[in-house]
Amino acid sequence: MTAKVISLNIKPGIQRDGTQFDAPVYVDGRWVRFQRGRPRKMGGYRGIFQNASGISRGMISSSEDGLTYVYSGYSAGLQQWVTDNDNGVGSGPQNILFAGTILTVGTLVAGSAYTNGSYTNVALTGGSGSNATANITVSGGVVASVTLTFGGVNYVVGDVLSANPADIGGTGSGFSVTVATTNPNYTANNNTLWQMDIGFDSGGSGNQTLVAHPGLNLSDIDNTTDTPVLIGDFPSGNMSKVGVFTATGSMVVGPPSVFTIASINALIAIGQTVSGIGITAGTTVTNVAIGSSTTTVTISTTAGTAGTLTLSFDNNISVSGGCVMLHPYLFVYGNDGLIKNCSAGNFQDWVSADSNENTVSAGKVVKGLPVRGGTTSPSGIFWSLDSVIRVSYAPQTIGTSTIYWRYDIVTSQSSILSSSSVIEYDGIFYWCGVDRFLMYNGVVQELTNTMNTNHFFDNLNYAQRQKVWASKVPRWGEIWWFYPRGDATECTDAIIYNVREKVWYDAGEALGANRSAGVFSEVFRKPIWAGNEENNFNTYTLWQHESGTNLVNLSQETAIQSYFETDSLGWVNGGPNQNDPIGMNNWIRLERVEPDFVQSEQMNLYVTGKGYASDEDVVTGPYTFEPDTLKIDMREQRREMRLRFESNIVNGNYECGLNLLSADVGDMRSTGNP
Repeated sequence: MTAKVISLNIKPGIQRDGTQFDAPVYVDGRWVRFQRGRPRKMGGYRGIFQNASGISRGMISSSEDGLTYVYSGYSAGLQQWVTDNDNGVGSGPQNILFAGTILTVGTLVAGSAYTNGSYTNVALTGGSGSNATANITVSGGVVASVTLTFGGVNYVVGDVLSANPADIGGTGSGFSVTVATTNPNYTANNNTLWQMDIGFDSGGSGNQTLVAHPGLNLSDIDNTTDTPVLIGDFPSGNMSKVGVFTATGSMVVGPPSVFTIASINALIAIGQTVSGIGITAGTTVTNVAIGSSTTTVTISTTAGTAGTLTLSFDNNISVSGGCVMLHPYLFVYGNDGLIKNCSAGNFQDWVSADSNENTVSAGKVVKGLPVRGGTTSPSGIFWSLDSVIRVSYAPQTIGTSTIYWRYDIVTSQSSILSSSSVIEYDGIFYWCGVDRFLMYNGVVQELTNTMNTNHFFDNLNYAQRQKVWASKVPRWGEIWWFYPRGDATECTDAIIYNVREKVWYDAGEALGANRSAGVFSEVFRKPIWAGNEENNFNTYTLWQHESGTNLVNLSQETAIQSYFETDSLGWVNGGPNQNDPIGMNNWIRLERVEPDFVQSEQMNLYVTGKGYASDEDVVTGPYTFEPDTLKIDMREQRREMRLRFESNIVNGNYECGLNLLSADVGDMRSTGNP
């Protein structure tokens, strides 16, 4: 036995770029991370919900009263699950409904004791929306027919409507009619990529609002199709168009047709779309005059009905990019550098002085996130296709006008690979450009990656670039970028930057990287990531990661393979841990390994290597060792030797320490395989 003992002290990280022989760090690994510079197995994951209806294209979560609500957007809509804040035990999904204008009504309950007659433009009561009207016929004391005259706004299929008895003869009870179909504000589309945020009531009521934008951006980041921005009560509320409201007043037919409201209504502005009884589709506001106690509105077409009406006004908040909350403001963004915001705390007010609309770049704006504002708060950082823009609340009075927002171009020569590739970690923003990794911490700069930049960009399926998405695991200091590798059309791997260790590695195409969207640890302490492979129920699974050591699917527990492989340990490059420019032209002879692991269950050691850098590897093993194994004796020689340590057994886990090698100078050979 050799008297020479060498400590296996290798720098952290996995280098995929360049050659194995040249790498000064680990050269291969799967489902392994680094802590204190040492490899350790990543956590396991378990399927907490097996019933997602489609591949998730955006997720968000928030907690309230001891429960965490998880939303997932997919091609056909939005779903919500509820779980506790500890173990991922809960229920769902609840399908979130999309509100719209009533198109048809269905089941009619006729009621009794109504007054016979025909009643026009009767206001329908109940349901989730407002302003629907109908012509109602009563015959034989019961409601015989209901014919819609205006479908109103924000109704959902299944709403049960009725009418005040006074509006249909003054007597009777029991009449109802059910909403059969609507013109909802979202239509299923396979190209949908969701952006979502949670808004809160700045007045202190404690109410929260889910804000969501179903952009048609999954295939093309530069898609210019505008779609409505949606809002709903959090949790579980129906989703309706933002910027839509109603007002009651008196209509004079004209022309011009003039609608007078007996109060000041500062929400109405020129250009808004108007709808209601007798109003032609496409009608807009052409003039607004606010008096001391009235609001007079002129519309673009001749109204078909005079007298007291309730009209709906729509700000037409529809964009191609997405949405973000810079509390208490909702910002939306999209084509041609558009950034637009509502008035403070009022999602329906897009016309007051502190609301704004600006064009900040030539390219489409695709992502926005809040940023610490200092003395100019709220503030946000926005990414267009070629620029990074900072927006700050900075009121400034110039003459008789006040300018509320400041727009600063941080850089006009940047790029972004995917609108979902941006993530904030402790106040610093990280994202993928089209050919490098970038960060923002007051200035935009490149995030140095000498380990796997080529491995990522050369193997990314660029046709699926919008499926690249970012998450983080703060427990271990990690940022993950999931991506479709090779010709894959869904994510199959993840590249990882450890901000704590300042190193790069990857998931090694492990099954746990087959994820399409997710939320990271906040109140609920584990990441929840959505699987992109159909399960046995023809649905999709939501996985709770960093849980145990196994893959847990229902009652079945499966081992998760995890391994790491050292750099070259041969004497030809100076010996283990040396990488000197001058070495001995001898093989290295390995006689013993003294494993140092915090270990559960058995592990395997493989010895691999070759005679030349471009030679074929020769692998021997496995040498199996247990948690109490003191030493592993062997007689192995390689000119360029590497060691692979593997855990691939149920309940297997490890944390690597400082392994010792008993190694000496072996045969002097310069040719041939080991």
